[in-house]
Amino acid sequence: MTDYDLMVSQLRELTDRESNWVADLANASALLFDSMSDLNWAGFYLVDNDHTDKKSGIEAPRQLVLGPFQGKPACIRIDEGKGVCGTCLKTGRVQRIDDVHEFPGHIACDSASNSEIVLPIRRHDGIVGVLDIDSPSYRRFSAEDQEGLVRFVKVLEQNLDLG
Repeated sequence: MTDYDLMVSQLRELTDRESNWVADLANASALLFDSMSDLNWAGFYLVDNDHTDKKSGIEAPRQLVLGPFQGKPACIRIDEGKGVCGTCLKTGRVQRIDDVHEFPGHIACDSASNSEIVLPIRRHDGIVGVLDIDSPSYRRFSAEDQEGLVRFVKVLEQNLDLG
């Protein structure tokens, strides 16, 4: 069982005095990966505010772009509304998925992932990114995990200047 009080306290200590958001998110992903059992990926996707396709010059859909993480290499870009992360961005709601293979449009960056939880990160009344955590076990994430991770994200929202 994860000690969310300790994890939130440690995150607060790591981020209270550091102004570089890349360093803070790198430490936050390492803290998650080290503190929670049965994970194969923990990290962040950040909203890419440049919606222009570099090749065609045509405006592209809003996307998430890979940020600091722990785990195997991951998908670099995810369109809004696509997969679990893109759905979180579109709806603004936590996505706690017991079996990702049953999620319509699931994006399999790592075929070993079987459950996932994704939480929106908000700043200035908008979503600036998501916290994404994957597990090789089915039904890995509980309501207690969700509650603890919401508290974890609140610290990030208070301490990071992401936009």
